[in-house]
Amino acid sequence: MAPFISRRLRKGAATTAVAAAAMAALTASQAPGVVSTDHGDRNQEQRAGEPAPDDTPIDGGSSYHTDLPPLVTPDKPGSSTDLPGLPGGSSIKPEAGIPASVLAAYKKAEAALRESNPGCNLPWQLLAAIGKVESGQARGGNVDAGGTTVSPILGPVLDGNGFALIKDTDGGAYDGDSAHDRAVGPMQFIPSTWASWGRDGNGDGKKDPNNIYDAALAAGSYLCAGGRDLSVKAHLDRAILGYNHSQEYLNTVLSWFEYYKRGTHEVPDGAGVLPANGGSGGGSGSGNKGSGKDGGKGKDQGKDEEENAHTLPKPSDENGNSTPTPTPKPGSGDETPGSPTPKPPTTPPPGTPSGPGKLTAVGARELSATAGTHFARSPRVKAVDAAGKPVAGARVKYEILGETGARFLGLVRSATVPTGADGTATAPKLLAGEKTGAFTVRATAVGQEVAPVEFAATVKARPVPQADALARLDDKELTAPAGGSFAGPLTVTATNKGKATAGVPVTATMITSAEHPDPADKGPYFLDGAGKPVRTLTALKTDASGQLTLPEIRTGDQTGTFLLRLTTEGGAVLDVELTVTQADAA
Repeated sequence: MAPFISRRLRKGAATTAVAAAAMAALTASQAPGVVSTDHGDRNQEQRAGEPAPDDTPIDGGSSYHTDLPPLVTPDKPGSSTDLPGLPGGSSIKPEAGIPASVLAAYKKAEAALRESNPGCNLPWQLLAAIGKVESGQARGGNVDAGGTTVSPILGPVLDGNGFALIKDTDGGAYDGDSAHDRAVGPMQFIPSTWASWGRDGNGDGKKDPNNIYDAALAAGSYLCAGGRDLSVKAHLDRAILGYNHSQEYLNTVLSWFEYYKRGTHEVPDGAGVLPANGGSGGGSGSGNKGSGKDGGKGKDQGKDEEENAHTLPKPSDENGNSTPTPTPKPGSGDETPGSPTPKPPTTPPPGTPSGPGKLTAVGARELSATAGTHFARSPRVKAVDAAGKPVAGARVKYEILGETGARFLGLVRSATVPTGADGTATAPKLLAGEKTGAFTVRATAVGQEVAPVEFAATVKARPVPQADALARLDDKELTAPAGGSFAGPLTVTATNKGKATAGVPVTATMITSAEHPDPADKGPYFLDGAGKPVRTLTALKTDASGQLTLPEIRTGDQTGTFLLRLTTEGGAVLDVELTVTQADAA
């Protein structure tokens, strides 16, 4: 993607200022003064069992891809919401496409850390930005079905020659070098850092830096280290600088972070846009990348400031292949002075298909899915001409109508697809979202006055997980003196037909007796969010392992034996005795 200079942007100082301001807005967090060492987080409380970030950057200070996102962002007003790569074109940039396995790994890591470290507030778009800069999204998604890179992605040899000097720490197990370390895999971990931060992100029992699921979870864990809250600007900057301590690296990552937050879409594995000249190179060590040690400047970053403010990637298709620069539109201001004005064609080019005379639904017109899943079948129509013959190459636009959280793949509300040789056009995968209710998907023939076809879609509520049994993890007696609290957590497991079940709603109530389970008005109690005593809790659910740990139980001032009853939707009941003794006179 060799850069080119927009002619319109070179017309005067005023336009230059506007473009510079636009780039500044895209990278607003790059102002002087944001650079600080990552050591600033190290005085914060460390999470239990979590290694502290060391002083070596996570990628060893290796080089990195210096390509910047295009100035036109995916949500720019007036941009088409059609999916890219489909006939008819799309103004959504191919750079916004992230390979399917890579995107899934980032989102899986975000979800895992939201569960294990919710205070970190890690957005998956940050992992995507780092993955873009470190390896071009695993070389455009060049991974196998399990998410492991098809060929090794290795950074430069860290022998002190232009980069850090890091002698071998893994015996060459990961990087094949028994003399010095090299950054490894799609997230570019040096072996010594992987030894501390490696994670098993795909549940196969292994920690492989070459696997995008493992690497993404490890990178997210590292970014969250030291009690960081990545919604706080200072913490975000320090986390990124912990990866590669360079102001230019920080700026580049933040540019992609802001770009991806404005919208992305999924592309097939292997179809991601590769960094400039990066199609066959290595990882961080390929020649198209600037050094983290020399400030991250690549070959296109040594130009004067005006050109840097106005360079845009050369247009490319969804596979990263260069395409011819489009002819400027007459009167758009982009024409080269003295160039002839192109005339519009007076006749359609040979082979242009005739428009369809009718659209008909293929298959059922009523669709349903459960919230949080995707529809098993996508809307599908067939275009035929007046004689009833299939029309190939016609453009069909699918639109989602109504108040719904459902979206097509790519999180868009409309998508235009061409009909195939048999005249059929299938909408992209339809994601149900979380909002329940009915909505409509409408299919229309672009540029043709034919009756639309509508599909009735419904998103149903998730079924409530049920449990037929509750059991404590231990049988320890719960005894405590009045005016205090019961020591140790009370943890139970919910099972259904012998299998631990996640997400089971559980109600905890202090009752008067097993025979007369009326709510008690004295004895042990919980505290609500406002710190007030309550003897019934309803907003309880089992975790991913089917377990539930109850909040602290206060004894109250009354002595005696009391009963806590736990119940579930599936009919499970568990009574737990709580004994309150006389308080110590001392």
